[in-house]
Amino acid sequence: MPTVLLTVLLVDDRAAVRRGLRMRLALEPDLAIVGEACDGAAALALVPMVRPDVVLVDVAMPGMDGIAATAALRARAPRTAVVVLSIHDDA
Repeated sequence: MPTVLLTVLLVDDRAAVRRGLRMRLALEPDLAIVGEACDGAAALALVPMVRPDVVLVDVAMPGMDGIAATAALRARAPRTAVVVLSIHDDA
């Protein structure tokens, strides 16, 4: 059984996007998805519990968007890397 090197939290308001990311990342033996959130507020609640190494966050979400979520995540969990994703060409 492979050793997990990185744990990942998925944050996107679209379940289909989270599902697609989960399916793709499941192919990587050194990654483990430790949680999913549908918005920034839910992600902030999950981070202390799942302690991800990396958070993949959508930039455009209702409520707390990816930019605000990233700022809050960096303040609360400075060792957690954040990768902001977008489907928009100009983001």
